[in-house]
Amino acid sequence: MASTLAHAPSSSTHTVTNQPPPLTPYDASDDAALLEGLRREGAGWAEPDLRRLGALAGGEEAQEWAEQANRYEPELRTHDRYGNRIDEVEFHPSWHHLMRTAVAEGLAGAPWADDRPGAHVARIAGALVWGHTDAGHGCPTSMTYAAVPALRAQPDLAAVYEPLLTSRVYEPGLRPPAGKRGLLAGMGMTEKQGGSDVRTNTTTATPTAEPGVYTLRGHKWFTSAPMCDVFLVLAQAPGGLSCFLVPRVLPDGSRNTFRIQRLKDKLGNRSNASSEPEFDNTVAWLVGPEGRGVKTIIEMVNCTRLDCVMMSAALMRRTLVEAGHHVRHRVAFGAPLIDQPLMRNVLADLALESEAATTLTLRLAGAADRAVRADGDRESEAAFRRIATAVGKFWVTKRGPAFTAEALECLGGNGYVEDSGMPRHYREAPLLSIWEGSGNVNALDVLRALSREPATAEALFAELNAARGADARLDAAAARLRAGLGEASPVGARRLVELMALTLQASLLVRYAPPAVADAFCATRLGGDWGHSFGTLPAGADLDAILERSLPG
Repeated sequence: MASTLAHAPSSSTHTVTNQPPPLTPYDASDDAALLEGLRREGAGWAEPDLRRLGALAGGEEAQEWAEQANRYEPELRTHDRYGNRIDEVEFHPSWHHLMRTAVAEGLAGAPWADDRPGAHVARIAGALVWGHTDAGHGCPTSMTYAAVPALRAQPDLAAVYEPLLTSRVYEPGLRPPAGKRGLLAGMGMTEKQGGSDVRTNTTTATPTAEPGVYTLRGHKWFTSAPMCDVFLVLAQAPGGLSCFLVPRVLPDGSRNTFRIQRLKDKLGNRSNASSEPEFDNTVAWLVGPEGRGVKTIIEMVNCTRLDCVMMSAALMRRTLVEAGHHVRHRVAFGAPLIDQPLMRNVLADLALESEAATTLTLRLAGAADRAVRADGDRESEAAFRRIATAVGKFWVTKRGPAFTAEALECLGGNGYVEDSGMPRHYREAPLLSIWEGSGNVNALDVLRALSREPATAEALFAELNAARGADARLDAAAARLRAGLGEASPVGARRLVELMALTLQASLLVRYAPPAVADAFCATRLGGDWGHSFGTLPAGADLDAILERSLPG
């Protein structure tokens, strides 16, 4: 008997329905909290460039660069074909496209050569936007920016290198620094036996007959971006732990000894090379006095800690945008996800966290900008920056992993698949809490600032007092915080710093955000009307107003 199956009507199994369209192209600068903070912190003049960069960051080309830079990871080449030691790292062309754009847009050292008030704020805002592409290349741009104030401890070296570190020209490849149009800087602090306890470093620095010139011998444990031109390195000199400038190529064109033993196989941050370099008779120039290495390089650390806060805020915003886009176009149980009450609660809760992180980041950038200028409030802003950056580094970076996990979950199984991009963001998030001191290091640093620099507490409470009387929950939290300072101890450092962070974020939102945002934040983060996961905002929260403000049009 002949089969009739072959004559049955065919039906397509590959018609795609109920899937969102691609997010790109989109405007990564379409963020009310970002634009308002840019203007408020003195960099409104940068808004046209920021909007242009936002369109570029959310465009198909830049997003493809980011994807390729992470898919085709950097590769170490220890020797050339003839057996000569070269210690070079090869990157995919997309990495260079990302770097070239970041440097040209002033996201590396350029603000130190810009006299306009708000130049450092403009850089942070630009990085918040460009951070929608790839986080890994933010490492060398951050270290290049941070190296400049540390290098100024040695004016003769700064005179040579600062014009190149503040350049907007990206010129990869190892050549004598003075012959290049722009330089990148890295740093080498940690060693395998000590990590953040850098005073246990065993790398030695031996003076030569030439004043200020030493030779180093030792092994660094975690040195990112080894393709950079110069590095600030800590080593034990006769006078104690000291800071040194180590160029990859010496002035005469010969290679300095910088043996890259291996590249780290990391959880995330895959586009960026992190290495273990070995020094052996490596030529280095002293930066600052002998024995004052930590004090010299600490300004670099303060700058990179701010960038950790910024990068976490950028990841939050990027994943919130992705989640919002998905739920607008995905239908479940008879309605778009964006119209489902519980999903709206989740998104609104994430939006609060994102806005608080962005607003705090820009306030810290404003303090950093004013602290380096001869303005009337320079001292108070420097004191505020000192404590608030450590507070922000502790809290915002620690919120990042939970935030990105929740945003990924908004996409369901789609978000768990690599080609959604969300797994890459999720793997990136924990790094920012670890880099430049883990949570414990930063919490204890806050206690150190409170005990050794009383002006920092005064500056913090001056900031909180600017919102006094506007919200009873905020006032009560500030009172608890003041009472807690008298009982501060290492065992309770995390609890104290968490309260500082939430109170500071709330004070900024009360002053600058719409009432719906400020009220919901204070009710949940300070008032206790909140669960233990995102999506537990109280019934009275104005979800519509929060989402209308936070999600791009």
